[in-house]
Amino acid sequence: MIQVVLASQSAIRKKLLTAAGLAFDCLSPGVDEDAAKAALLAEDWSPRDIADHLAELKALRVSRKLPGALVIGADTTLDLDGKLFDKAADMGGARDKLIALRGKTHRLHSAVVAARDGVAIWRDISSPKLTVRDFSDAWLDDYLAREGDKLLWSVGCYELEGLGAQLFEKIEGDYFAVLGLPMLGLLDLLRRHGAMPS
Repeated sequence: MIQVVLASQSAIRKKLLTAAGLAFDCLSPGVDEDAAKAALLAEDWSPRDIADHLAELKALRVSRKLPGALVIGADTTLDLDGKLFDKAADMGGARDKLIALRGKTHRLHSAVVAARDGVAIWRDISSPKLTVRDFSDAWLDDYLAREGDKLLWSVGCYELEGLGAQLFEKIEGDYFAVLGLPMLGLLDLLRRHGAMPS
């Protein structure tokens, strides 16, 4: 069976693939995401295209080190009115971000790219639309206190599979993409390449 490698150390992406029954290895791609994003933003790339480019960059970086392996790279960006929102650096930044999202609709662009022998062979981008409810400041303070620093790992400062579900009044699109990895097309690809039983 073909070796499958996730070019990420993301706990949620590992959890999703494990829960789906995939045997895989993990290897950090060693990509300086901040520098890459800054360069792409300087060239006016959209948040969607940035997610796609970073997912490909991660997959290719690891794929070149592991001939024959099927390498999965993924990235998610948050797009509010065409502007890229990055992960918060601290809890104050998380609070500011959630206030900016309050009562508004944003998109998450979740990109996944598969590479083999240093060539991207497949990609999928899903862009679910999430509408944040008009929550109170008191609720926000309680949410931040209860969730703590783990919010800094999420581009939107929420985990939909936890207390973060209370932030939303409406979600349209792929649940797995909200979590950071569009799964259904990826699972189909893995079956077609013999990485999972069909």
